[in-house]
Amino acid sequence: MIQDIHYVVDALGHRVAVLLDLATYQRLATVDHDPDLLIGLSHDELTALANSVLSPESQDQLHDLLSRNAEEGLSEKELAILDQLTSQVDHLNNIKAKVRYTLEKLNQVSS
Repeated sequence: MIQDIHYVVDALGHRVAVLLDLATYQRLATVDHDPDLLIGLSHDELTALANSVLSPESQDQLHDLLSRNAEEGLSEKELAILDQLTSQVDHLNNIKAKVRYTLEKLNQVSS
């Protein structure tokens, strides 16, 4: 939980800096050095990413190719498309894992 936040203001009353207690600063500083965190995205953006999926067209194509590959096999071109789609799924799952990790860390910092 963030304790005792104090703001430094300029002559016009605009906030120009924040003073934090040392424990809060250390928790926040640790978060910034974690390469698996997705920094710079809002909570809403992170939530949208966490819920993202392949497009319906890509999902249908993936399902079709997987079914046909199990039954009859695929041409080289179709195998290349299947590889591309499964690679996209892998990348999407990696991003979603980082998003969930980021949300968890942000919740820990704010509590």
